[in-house]
Amino acid sequence: MNLYIRLSLNKNDVFKSHYMGLMFTAGVAIAGLLMSQSATAQHWGFSALTIAIALGIVLGNTVYPHIASACASGVGVAKQQLLRTGIVLYGLRITFQQIAGVGMTAIVTDFMVLSSTFLLAYWLGTRIFKLDRDTALLIGAGSSICGAAAVMATEPIVRAQASKVSIAVATVVVFGTAGMFLYPALYHFWFTTLPIFQTQNSYGVYAGSTIHEVAQVFAAGQAIGPKAADIAVIVKMIRVMMLAPFLLLLSGWLRLRSANQSEQSRKITIPWFAVFFVVMAGINSLQWLPASITHELIVLDNFLLAMAMAALGLTTHLGAIRSAGLKPLMLGGILFMYLILGGGFINWLVASNS
Repeated sequence: MNLYIRLSLNKNDVFKSHYMGLMFTAGVAIAGLLMSQSATAQHWGFSALTIAIALGIVLGNTVYPHIASACASGVGVAKQQLLRTGIVLYGLRITFQQIAGVGMTAIVTDFMVLSSTFLLAYWLGTRIFKLDRDTALLIGAGSSICGAAAVMATEPIVRAQASKVSIAVATVVVFGTAGMFLYPALYHFWFTTLPIFQTQNSYGVYAGSTIHEVAQVFAAGQAIGPKAADIAVIVKMIRVMMLAPFLLLLSGWLRLRSANQSEQSRKITIPWFAVFFVVMAGINSLQWLPASITHELIVLDNFLLAMAMAALGLTTHLGAIRSAGLKPLMLGGILFMYLILGGGFINWLVASNS
C-alpha cells in the first residue's frame, strides 16, 4: 500500500512538472511572438524564435533556477518533443512547385553553398579553432542552412548541451542580422560592377543562397524590390528543404565515426522528424490540406518552435557561454565572410555555366 501511494505521488509530481514547465515555456513563447510583431522587431528582423531564446536566457539565469525543480520535465518536453514536431510542420512552408519554378541553377547554387560552408565550418572549428565537435557542427548547420531553426534541428542528432546550442544560435543570429543590412548596401554599391547584383533576379538568388534566416532573407530582398524578395525567399526555402537529407547524412556520418566500431554502432539512426518534414512538404505541394488549415498549422508551428527556443534559453547558463570565449564568434565571422565572398563566387560560377 505504501509503495502504491508513493508511485501515485511520483506520477502526480511528474504530471505537475510537465504542466508547469509547458505553461512556463508557453508564456515565454507567447511573449516572444507578441514582441516580434512590434515595429522595432520587424525593422531589425528579429523573429519570434530569436526573441524567445533571448527571453529564455534572461529568465533562465534569474527566475527559472528557483522554480526549475517544479518545471524541469515540461521544459524538457518542449526542448525535445515539441521541437521535433515543429520541424515536421516546418515542411508546410515549402512546395516542390516553388523549387521547380526557380530552376536547376538555384538548386545547384544552394547545394554548393550549403555543402562548402558546412565542411569549412567543421574543418575550421575542429582543426583551427580547436572547438569541440558539437559546437562546430551546430554553427556550421546554422550558417549553411537556415540559422536558428537548423541549429535546433541538428541538436537531436549531435545531442549537444544546451549551452552549445545557445552559442550556435547566438552566433548565427548576430551575423545573419548583419547580413540583412549589408547585402542591400552591397547591391547599391556594386550593382554596376558585379554580375550577381545587376538584376533583382540574380540578387535574389545570391541573398537566398547565402543569408542565414528566412526573415533576414526576406528583409534583404524587400530592400531592393518585390521581385528580389520573392526570388530570395524561394531560393532560401530550397536551402530549408535540404535540411532533411542533411540530417540523414549527418546522422549516418556520426554513427560511422562513433568510438565503438561494433556492428551495432554502424547502424544509422534515422531522424524520422526529418523524413516527415519532407512528407509535409509533399502534402503541401499536392495541396491536400485546405489553405486555411495550412495557415493555422504554420501558426501552430511558429508557436511550437518558439516554445522550443524558450526551453533552450531557460536551460542555458551564461557561465557556460562565457567559458566558450571568442572562438565560436570568430568561426561564425569567417563563415559569414565566406558566404559573402565564396557564396558570391559560387553564384557567379553556376550562373555563367548554366
